[in-house]
Amino acid sequence: MNIVVTGAAGFIGFHVARALLQRGEQVLGVDSINDYYDPSIKYARLALLQAYPHFALVHGNLADPEVVGKAFALRPDRVIHLAAQAGVRYSRVNPMAYVESNLVAFTRILEACRHGQVAHLSYASTSSVYGANTRMPFSERNGADHPLQFYAATKRANELMAHSYSDLFGLPTTGLRFFTVYGPWGRPDMALFLFTRNMLEGRPIQVFNHGRHTRDFTYVDDIVEGVIRASDRIATSNPDWDAHNPDPASSRAPFRIYNIGNSTPVPLAAYIEAIEKALGVKAIREYLPLQAGDVPDTFADVGALAAEVGYRPSTPVQVGVERFVAWYRAYYSV
Repeated sequence: MNIVVTGAAGFIGFHVARALLQRGEQVLGVDSINDYYDPSIKYARLALLQAYPHFALVHGNLADPEVVGKAFALRPDRVIHLAAQAGVRYSRVNPMAYVESNLVAFTRILEACRHGQVAHLSYASTSSVYGANTRMPFSERNGADHPLQFYAATKRANELMAHSYSDLFGLPTTGLRFFTVYGPWGRPDMALFLFTRNMLEGRPIQVFNHGRHTRDFTYVDDIVEGVIRASDRIATSNPDWDAHNPDPASSRAPFRIYNIGNSTPVPLAAYIEAIEKALGVKAIREYLPLQAGDVPDTFADVGALAAEVGYRPSTPVQVGVERFVAWYRAYYSV
């Protein structure tokens, strides 16, 4: 198949694109390669993808209609939209970056999929949409209308925008709510990367909420499995959908929303201990209060994705952290 993967130079996009290439698909990656974090790691990821003869890259911002036109010129069979302005805390500082990347660009993707008659659009959402909801585990069938950060609000907006296109134009769409993804080639602004770097350099790590967080840490290979399985299963209407008792995760339109997580919450303290064990270094902890917009706990109910596509996360945190540390040491020659 001819598949467009946006955000192909990013953490998850790179892994998804590589898995599709290894499966024999034709992949067109799209990425702006911005400087939200060090672009050198993005170019390093791209170098691995460009070793495949059936990979091509469109370099540009998806808010630009010309860039979207180039990406859709070959009429892709499917689109996996993973490009976005990431970062929960950065959205407090520069919300307009999220408007351009997460709202304007997503609208252009929807329009291109509509006019290009794309068979299926899958796109990244986030567990952050659950916001003020404290009912555990987080289920797609529960409400997600009280986000605590602007980043989460833009991703929830993506879900609503996708539904409108599914209903108006019959465009099959699937939203994927990711839960704290980690692993090799990860983002330098995320906790595992920051903790590893600081611990190796003998500097303190910042532990927010005094370490009382629990997170559904999900290894990137398990995320990739869920993304590709969900993309392969084209969204359809739910024949049992009831307008008087609506299911938020499905519709009379060809629309689906799924959680992708490990479904095994881990206390932040245990996560840090796993990093200490993998590094052979003790962390110097700087305890800080809960940050505005942070959610204390996350826990994914992945029953729907398991039932629909056979998704089974299989990587314990200890194993995933060890793999990240091995990659980090090799990549930075530490």
